[in-house]
Amino acid sequence: MSESSFSRRIKSYVIRAGRMTEAQREGLDLGWPRFGLLAETGTLDYDAVFEQRGPVVFEIGFGMGQSLLAQALAEPDHRYVGVEVHRPGVGKLLHDAMEAKATNIRVYCHDAVEVLEQCIPATSLDRVQVFFPDPWHKKKHHKRRLIQPEFLSLLARHMKPGAMLHLATDWENYAEHMLEVLTPHPDFKNTMPEAEPYAPRPESRPLTKFEKRGERLGHGVWDLLFKRG
Repeated sequence: MSESSFSRRIKSYVIRAGRMTEAQREGLDLGWPRFGLLAETGTLDYDAVFEQRGPVVFEIGFGMGQSLLAQALAEPDHRYVGVEVHRPGVGKLLHDAMEAKATNIRVYCHDAVEVLEQCIPATSLDRVQVFFPDPWHKKKHHKRRLIQPEFLSLLARHMKPGAMLHLATDWENYAEHMLEVLTPHPDFKNTMPEAEPYAPRPESRPLTKFEKRGERLGHGVWDLLFKRG
């Protein structure tokens, strides 16, 4: 299957309507000229758009951006590229990034599959993060899940050898699906032993308010850490 046909078949998102707060609008209005990236521009030149050099972290579907911003502030020597199609979430991240005076974040408001195909240079990513993607919990919708063999092959082409793929989900069935498609994939190797394939939450992934609430209610979260071969 070609990359172009794959991108027509599976999108990394579902667009949901949502009103924006004044802060989110301000984030888009004032933050986009500084932090925003356009897929139409083509191949991303990291050194041209960032004010620094360093490892590149690519996060798909950052939601409202709290986790991405926390990580970027904790790792100021890393360059973070986030992709999200939910405009209020993009606005929230940009507003908070300006308030925190972050300099190492850049953002696409676009489909992640198309950004990978059109913008991200081959073998350039040091880490890829996909936290709590849409689980498409109904069985008839499982084919719409982002984490599929074809998508993993696309990711692998843009990751450096030894780069880390970090996935997290609060849906056990999706965690099992992720493990099922990742384990036999020739480009990735689990960093955890076969007997205990899920990883403890790394300190590098901040605990979100949503996750804290889930823990109180007894909900599980599954992290997977796979290394690019």
